[in-house]
Amino acid sequence: MKHLTDKKYQEFFKAILTLENNEECRKFFEDVCTFKEMDAIVQRYMVAVMLNDKKSYTQINESTGASSATISRVVRSLENSEDGYKIVFERLKKTDSN
Repeated sequence: MKHLTDKKYQEFFKAILTLENNEECRKFFEDVCTFKEMDAIVQRYMVAVMLNDKKSYTQINESTGASSATISRVVRSLENSEDGYKIVFERLKKTDSN
C-alpha cells in the first residue's frame, strides 16, 4: 500500500511508536477507533496468528467468527506483504522466551 508512506500516515505511525505500554496503547486506540473498527483489526490479527499456527479455515472461523473472505484476505496479506505480521510474530516469540 504505497499511500501508507504519505506524510500523514508516517506521522500517525510515529504517534503510535510513542506509546510505552499496553495501557497507553489501549487508551490511544480507544480514542482513535470505534469498537467495530478495533474489533475488525483484532479479528484480522487473531486470524493471522492462527494461520501462522497452521490452523484450518474451519478452526479459525469457529474461534474468531471470521468469514472465509476475511481469512482469505489475511492469507493474501501473509503471502504478499511487507512482512509486518512476520516481524511482530518473531518479536513476540523473542519476548515470550525471555
